[in-house]
Amino acid sequence: KSHLPKAGRLCLALCAFGLALLGDLSQALPMEDQDYYLQEIINRDHYYSFPEPTEEYSPFTEQPEEEESVPAAETEKPPKPRPGRKELKLKKANKKEKSILETPPAKNGNKKGEKNKKGNEKMPDGDSESRSAYEDVRESCPPLGLETLKITDFQLHASTVKRYGLGAHRGRLNIQAGVNENDFYDGAWCAGRNDPYQWIEVDARRLTKFTGVITQGRNSLWLSDWVTSYRVMVSNDSHTWITVKNGSGDMIFEGNSEKEVPVLNVLPIPLVARYIRINPRSWYGEGSICMRMEILGCPLPDPNNYYHRRNEMTTTDNLDFKHHNYKEMRQLMKTVNEMCPNITRIYNIGKSQQGLKLYAAEISDNPGEHEVGEPEFRYIAGAHGNEVLGRELILLLMQFMCQEYLAGNPRIVHIIENTRIHLLPSVNPDGYEKAYEVGSELGGWSLGRWTQDGIDINNNFPDLNTLLWEAEDRKKASRKVPNHYIPIPEWYLSENATVAVETRAIIAWMEKIPFVLGGNLQGGELVVAYPYDMVRSIRKTQEHTPTPDDHVFRWLAYSYASTHRMMTDARRRVCHTEDFQKEDGTVNGASWHTVAGSINDFSYLHTNCFELSIYVGCDKYPHESELPEEWENNRESLIVFMEQVHRGIKGLVRDSHGKGIPNAIISVEGVNHDIRTASDGDYWRLLNPGEYIVTVRAEGYTSSTKNCEVGYEMGATQCDFTISKTNLTRIKEIMRKFGKQPISLPVRRLRQRARQWRQQR
Repeated sequence: KSHLPKAGRLCLALCAFGLALLGDLSQALPMEDQDYYLQEIINRDHYYSFPEPTEEYSPFTEQPEEEESVPAAETEKPPKPRPGRKELKLKKANKKEKSILETPPAKNGNKKGEKNKKGNEKMPDGDSESRSAYEDVRESCPPLGLETLKITDFQLHASTVKRYGLGAHRGRLNIQAGVNENDFYDGAWCAGRNDPYQWIEVDARRLTKFTGVITQGRNSLWLSDWVTSYRVMVSNDSHTWITVKNGSGDMIFEGNSEKEVPVLNVLPIPLVARYIRINPRSWYGEGSICMRMEILGCPLPDPNNYYHRRNEMTTTDNLDFKHHNYKEMRQLMKTVNEMCPNITRIYNIGKSQQGLKLYAAEISDNPGEHEVGEPEFRYIAGAHGNEVLGRELILLLMQFMCQEYLAGNPRIVHIIENTRIHLLPSVNPDGYEKAYEVGSELGGWSLGRWTQDGIDINNNFPDLNTLLWEAEDRKKASRKVPNHYIPIPEWYLSENATVAVETRAIIAWMEKIPFVLGGNLQGGELVVAYPYDMVRSIRKTQEHTPTPDDHVFRWLAYSYASTHRMMTDARRRVCHTEDFQKEDGTVNGASWHTVAGSINDFSYLHTNCFELSIYVGCDKYPHESELPEEWENNRESLIVFMEQVHRGIKGLVRDSHGKGIPNAIISVEGVNHDIRTASDGDYWRLLNPGEYIVTVRAEGYTSSTKNCEVGYEMGATQCDFTISKTNLTRIKEIMRKFGKQPISLPVRRLRQRARQWRQQR
């Protein structure tokens, strides 16, 4: 018989039952989630340990989920939190807006800080220095990752939804609706009812210091829906909620005045919790409760929780991970040039509309000159000024290649010694400066996209597709419209044509240097698009339109996508509306959406260069805290894609004296697209592995044909040609040498008849 008291036996029984229940729960959970949920249950007291509000000042009050809080003093004006350093101008709310509560909203800030400073979490009542430190704390936290998809769909919940396509998982900042705004891909979270009891919440899955909220309305071509004011609540268990207070009443934050411009509200003091909830209080009178958002917050360290540590991305590269404005970009390029003067050169290809120089960096073992037999490669970025991730990736690549070359990395040394690389980080610096001025997350989807004079550079090139296809349909002679090197129309070259100065500078650059392969880095999606970008069929907006080199372009696209950490991951969520997994993270541009005058199509039809558009991330302007991870996502892909310039055949076309022949035409049997030799007679033809019949033609020379085999190993196959002059060409050269010109027989007969006629008179 037990000598324990009755209460002791009961306590032991309850403990045993609790341990058994804990074991059963862990068995029921997926293996990857057991560590996290066990840690949460064991440390439950840790999650509930929230500081009690004092009687003197309480920024929030405790309130059950089911009850509706009524402000204690509706006429009391709330204190206005200090806005960010760069203020976003807000329009006054429309008089037609439907106001549910009359509590005056708190003034919103609009510039998410990018400093990383520490400070106290309570608002200081002391001098200005302590208040300044408090401002730095408020602005220090980055986005949690709704836009970058770090926050998964399972972490987003809502009170009600209008339909699946408008569920909580669509309430992400800058998410774009599909063309049809259908049940799967719409442009916001929209509540099922329009009343003040609706909410959308985020589960951070760990204790987080929340500092701010950014909101947008619904992305839609047809409807106008946005929230004009809201409350913010936090919780540690998703049952008991604490509302941000304004003195004795709920703090009402000012929302949006239209649907696309993001609005930032900074919390009066940072709040530490696991869950955060947004409760709309009023909305546009002719619309519904719809919202896109981003949450600013700093996850608190938890060294005991393996679940989070194993999912954190780190990088070992010692690079400058920050956003660089124009002056900083120029200084960074200069620094790289000073570190590696023997392999780098900084030059500019022209100026922007505002007079900013378009700087490029060359990386080669002999910078400043084209080496015979060495292919030329280019990366460009920033054609859309607000798509800044590509710009920073190119600057990071520049630093990385310099450092690795100095460290003797054999792979990087081999690339630099056998390739002439050109890196142009900012094609549209004017647009970038606009986006940079507002900052990450606050520029919306389009601020800074266009040039200073409102032109989209990416689609501002001559439409050569139509010229080629119309000629083929009319079956014109190939001499008039060849299948390559199609000339630019005269109207495009006129001063009155709507062509950006940046576009003209890029065209001149493309014509001057014999590029073989290029990639233009863009943002807002995660896919590699290859030409054609324009549909051939009339009255269609989407249709697969392949080039004669479709198999080569598919391989080039796949070489980047397959080595990217996320592009071909079947488990990842789509960025907006398109699922590109069926083609392994690649897409034919025209089958996605048709574009006339794209840089890819122009490069293919006017020069030798095969160009692809590489969309490097869902977020066009990620916070600089995301740059190390984005670099890790793209680093290997950037290098592998450069190496593809050495795939196919290469060689020299010379005459019988060994002199290179420029502008000779290289044709591959079965491929209706030719290329031409450079000024020294060297050429590079991108091809997939296989056997090819290659023919060389040049004006005044006899043609030559040979078989060239491309292997699977990296490195282009050498395929040289020596061609001799035709008899007619040799006769013309001899006559010119002795000061005589060959005279055709009909002309000679006419002259004889003229002399006879004069003699008869």
